Amino acid sequence: MQASTFKRSLIAIAVVAALGAGYARFGGEVVAPVAVAAVPAAPVSAIARTGVALPDFSSIVDSIGPAVVNIGVSGPQRTAIDGSDPMHEFFRRFGVPSPQERGPARGMGSGFIVSPDGLILTNAHVVDGADEVTVKLTDKREFKARVVGLDKLTDIAVLRIDANNLPVVRLGDPTQARVGEWVLAIGSPFGFENTVTAGIVSAKSRSLPSDSYVPFIQTDVAINPGNSGGPLLNLDGEVIGINSQIYSRSGGYQGVSFAIPIDVAMNIEQQLVQHGKVSHGRIGVTIQEVSQSLAESFALKSTAGALVSSVEKGSPAAAAGLEPGDVILRLNDKEIGRSSELPPLVAASRPGSEIRLQVWRQGASREIALKVGEIPAPQLASQKGGEADKSRLGLALRPLTPEERRQADDAAGLLVENASGPAARAGIRRGDIVIALNGQAVRDVAQLRALLDKSGRSVALLIERDNARIFVPVDIG
Repeated sequence: MQASTFKRSLIAIAVVAALGAGYARFGGEVVAPVAVAAVPAAPVSAIARTGVALPDFSSIVDSIGPAVVNIGVSGPQRTAIDGSDPMHEFFRRFGVPSPQERGPARGMGSGFIVSPDGLILTNAHVVDGADEVTVKLTDKREFKARVVGLDKLTDIAVLRIDANNLPVVRLGDPTQARVGEWVLAIGSPFGFENTVTAGIVSAKSRSLPSDSYVPFIQTDVAINPGNSGGPLLNLDGEVIGINSQIYSRSGGYQGVSFAIPIDVAMNIEQQLVQHGKVSHGRIGVTIQEVSQSLAESFALKSTAGALVSSVEKGSPAAAAGLEPGDVILRLNDKEIGRSSELPPLVAASRPGSEIRLQVWRQGASREIALKVGEIPAPQLASQKGGEADKSRLGLALRPLTPEERRQADDAAGLLVENASGPAARAGIRRGDIVIALNGQAVRDVAQLRALLDKSGRSVALLIERDNARIFVPVDIG
């Protein structure tokens, strides 16, 4: 009954508002309002308003827009997308149902230039599994990009193009971003290049179920497939994040978007450029949130901290003496307000370094020193290139077995296990044997990679197939 009364009240208010609006539109035609008897109104005191104007983003776009790029990727042909397919991750992150049948895998995304000699940041899921990556600038120039490396744990990838004196973005401090402040995104949603959208910071340090190692910036900026990897900018025109994910039931924007803080991304970029791989710290505990009832049970004054629910045997945490039931309140100088704040701090710690944990145990606080371990490599970054620099040539190769060498009349060379990209277009296929590159015999993958590094835009591969040999020209760009 109350609900019905409430609805009727709303309708009544709406009618009064429409009548007082001067004109109303119905079906595209302007209709004069119905005349009503004037009712004397009591005097109302004016409400003071601050003169706050909406921001103008045009100067930011003019300044930073040229440093934002469109990224196109292509991969081998597949007939279905399953959980192991790299494109499955793309569709999962944007809530789009995976197609069951398709031709050659093609994707799109965004990125931005961080150094004038062609270093570009984007999302790992944009380029993971791609045979070819093409970068298009706002001046319409296009470049074949090399994937320097990628880190699936944080969803960051670093690309490089052969160019100089490029425009670059300015980097900001995401820790200074305030909830409620204006931000904007530049990217290529659905392939519409250099699209600008704006909104506000909705929340900070968000932890997502599948990405607990990244303290996401949540916004209501319109983000759609194609925006992924593009910059999130503050009103100073500084990049504070990389647009990465949305929450959606329709596959499109529904007001909840997430960006990776730029300080997290630059840490990954430095490791990939300097070392070719990424190391993430671990301590070996399972944690959960401290609820009000749990806080009372452990005699805590607040619900801050991360409750340790289990400790992995043989882990750094076990060696340091952490126990189930401990509540981690602080890591070094960082207070742990929520349990979701701990994993990103641990992951950002250098493996082998020592950290100090303030722990609440049995009604008292104590400090525990702990040596940080490392997340196992298979779960970490994968450096693109693999065998025979697949990002350039498109070949997965291995040495011949003794039996295969005998069948090939004791010929040296490398067996093609998979061909894609430039090599596949040139006609090379699985089962071929690569004998030489540009007239130089190849013995192993490392030597072939070295020869490729010295090559120009095209190479000549000597291939053996069905006991016959032929030179095949391959355009590697």
